[in-house]
Parts: sequence; C-alpha cells; structure tokens
Amino acid sequence: MGAFTEQLNWPFFGAEHREIAATAGRWAQANLGAAEHPESRDAVDARCRALVRLLGAAGLTRYSVRAADGGALHELDARAICIVRQTLGYWDGLADFAFAMQGLGSGALSLAGSPAQRQRYLPRVAKGESIAAFALSEPDAGSDVAAMRSSARRDGNHFVLDGTKTWISNGGIADFYCVFARTSPGERRADGTIAASGISGFVVEPNDPGFRIGSRIDVIAPHPLAELVFDGCRIPADRLIGQEGDGFKIAMRTLDVFRTSVAAAALGFARRALDEAIGHARQRAMFGKVLADFQLTQAALADMATGVEAAELLTYRAAWLRDTGAPVTRAAAMAKLSATETAQAVIDRALQTFGGRGVVHGATVERLYREIRALRIYEGATEVQKLIIARELLK
Repeated sequence: MGAFTEQLNWPFFGAEHREIAATAGRWAQANLGAAEHPESRDAVDARCRALVRLLGAAGLTRYSVRAADGGALHELDARAICIVRQTLGYWDGLADFAFAMQGLGSGALSLAGSPAQRQRYLPRVAKGESIAAFALSEPDAGSDVAAMRSSARRDGNHFVLDGTKTWISNGGIADFYCVFARTSPGERRADGTIAASGISGFVVEPNDPGFRIGSRIDVIAPHPLAELVFDGCRIPADRLIGQEGDGFKIAMRTLDVFRTSVAAAALGFARRALDEAIGHARQRAMFGKVLADFQLTQAALADMATGVEAAELLTYRAAWLRDTGAPVTRAAAMAKLSATETAQAVIDRALQTFGGRGVVHGATVERLYREIRALRIYEGATEVQKLIIARELLK
C-alpha cells in the first residue's frame, strides 16, 4: 500500500504488525489518495480536526494508547506507531501529524497518569473524539530543557502556572495539553549549568482561568502550531501527572516512545518521493529516450533506494528494541538522525529529477520538500541526536 512491501517480512515484525500495515494502507489509499492540502490557517485547523475524527473512526488512533485505556494493544507499541506513521506520511503529511500528536500529546498520561486521569482523557483520544497536545518547549528552552522558566506553585488544592510555551503542535485546537513546568529550582551542577530536575507535568484544559493561546505560528508545511501563555493559570491539584518533580523523566519517557516514529514519518515521505521520481523517470521523454535510460538517473535512484532501506533498518531496529525492553536511547537517536537526513536528501534529489515541475507550488515533491524540513528539527534536532549518540558511545 505504498509505504510497505517486502519490509513486512523483516524479523522485527509479527503477524499483528502485518495486519496493522494492511489496515492502515487500505484506509490511507481510500481516504487520502486524492487529499487536498489546504494552506490557510482556518482550513488547516478544520482539516486536522476532521482527520483526527476519521482516524478515530478507522480505529487507527487506538494505537496511541494502551488497551486498558481504550487502545488497540496491551502496551504502547513503537513498531505499530511507526508503521501507521510511515503509511500515513506516504500519503499525507497532515494525516501523519494528526495521528502522531494523539500519541505524543497524551503519552505522559499513558505512562504516568493516575487511573482517574487516564479514564477522563485517554478513551476519547483513542476514539479520535479529543485532541491532545504536548507542551515542553519554551522560547529559550528547546533542546535545553533545563533552561525551562515556566513555573508551577502549589496553592491549596490548586497549582498556579506562569510562563510561556512555544512551538506547540495542536496549539489552539487541542482539548487538553500535557504541560511541563518547574515546581522547584533545578540543581546547579559543578560546571554552573542547571540540571533538569524540579520539573513536573500537568494537564491543562483550554478553559482553565489564566490560560490563553498566544500567537499562532505559520510554518512552511502548515499545521496547527501556537504559543501558549500561562498567567496565574489555576488548575486542580489532581491534574498533576505522576509525582511532583518527575516531569523531566516523564517527558523523556514519552519522547523515547515517539521519537523513533519521527524517523518512520520521514521514511513515508522519502518512499513517496522515490516512487514519484521512478514514475517520472520512466515516462519523461528526453533526447529521444526517457529519463530512466540515462545512467546518471539510474545511479541517483539506486542511491535514493539504498539510503531509504538503510534508514528503515535502523528505524525498525530501534522500535523493536524499545518494544522488547532493551536500551533504546542510542538506537532511537541513530534512527531519527539517519531517516530524517536521508529523507531530506532523497526528496531533494526527487525534486531535481522533476526539474522545473518539481518547484511548482502544490506538486507532490514540492509539498514533500516543505514537509520534511521540520522533521530534522523537532523532537531533537540532528545536531542534538549526534550529541546523544556520542554521549552514549563515550559512557
């Protein structure tokens, strides 16, 4: 179904994964094959809401949460999430985004939420009836989480949040936000830097007093993105996720599950670009031949395909390691680094194959070119992944 063929015979996958791939592929081909790609903010917001509902009706958002909370599988399964993301990414970047944020946005609750919290929020996430968001980044605290300035203080039966979050996906359309803020000062290390301790997680709802959406953020591949502002925002104390001070660990555990899936989304984009390039090369007449007859074209296609399959092996190895309980930090960083950088190169080469047609606004490869760029930044930029890999090697 576009994103998957012989990969499903790899030892990383079981029968249930093959069934997930088939189900996701059939649904995507039927529902996204002729998808429109709106550009205006209101249209993007509306389509994202509609996609979450459609994904819920198809049962795909059930892979975002555990079976006990209305999900499809007993535990969060990184391979299942990656399969769905790669499949959706092949067809439509906004559909991939809509699915991914259901898991990332609610992941802190899946991993550390109280039974009451999970019952309140997660079944609706699984059904596509409620939209989730993950709010960690700040204007001066992106890759450096320890630089976080947002604060939360206890006030009787409430917490009061102050600060600003930015680059928040689903900002402005989410039904709840998993927000991270400091509840105590971070420990200062010997080198003068601040440790990422003293951070806690909270659930914030759109109508909570003192919470508002700040500026909306428009990027090259449109999706709902906004700044969140907390000005004396009061929330009930039972909205604390896990234990006070455990927020950093909860956030990192959430990212460990979903970071590898960013690689999978990039692979969906890359496979679509490769297929588009192959199709174009076979029919584009040039100098009495077709483009595919030229050795330069053949060499480019070979490099593109080899890069994609190498990145796929790294990605699904990382997902398999995570699902089997093995250490995954280095493998996940390698997967994201390899897949996103490879996808950027593959899409760029595919666009070059199309020549002038490739840069026409709305062309498939032009859209992919815009969609891939952010994946090299969010959930840990390429440079951060290199630091993580080196740190793990030098332990």
